[in-house]
Amino acid sequence: MKVTPQGIPDVLLVEPRIFGDDRGWFCEAWQQRRYADNGIDADFVQDNMAWSRRGTLRGLHMQHPHGQGKLVQVLVGEVFDVALDVRRGSPWFGRWTATRLSADNKSQFWVPNGFLHGYLVLSDDALFAYKCTDHYHPETELSVRWDDPELGIQWPLDSMVPVLSVKDREAPLLSEIPEARLPSYTPPD
Repeated sequence: MKVTPQGIPDVLLVEPRIFGDDRGWFCEAWQQRRYADNGIDADFVQDNMAWSRRGTLRGLHMQHPHGQGKLVQVLVGEVFDVALDVRRGSPWFGRWTATRLSADNKSQFWVPNGFLHGYLVLSDDALFAYKCTDHYHPETELSVRWDDPELGIQWPLDSMVPVLSVKDREAPLLSEIPEARLPSYTPPD
């Protein structure tokens, strides 16, 4: 497998090895030791899937406390996937990185704890799957507006008008969130 850092430490693009022939293909989507050796030393406790149609924008979301690291991938279709660092004291606070995930490229995106996460569906529909390092705790959920002008996320909307949940449409700007609600950055040793 090939693992590529994405401009903010700990955010990784994973390209699993694909073995294919005239019958189809096979890949190892998770193997604890191999992923740990490549910077994703996580204990996953929950797997989630979401199906969405073109133009659906889900995010930006996280939990704090009970933060979740997420290993995300697309099983059907294509999405534009975003990770945004909101760790207090982080040298990368407010910076984002993004990648396109698709059933064709079979890539995975590691979004560590302390990052807001969101995605935009680019294909007619998409089946999105992700592994989480903590259980869902709705009482600790935190959302930030997807189009916060201070963040400058360059969503590839073209002429699409995003399809949003009420929660995402009414989410506050990052600057409106009390600093105490955000996780802290812990520098590496």
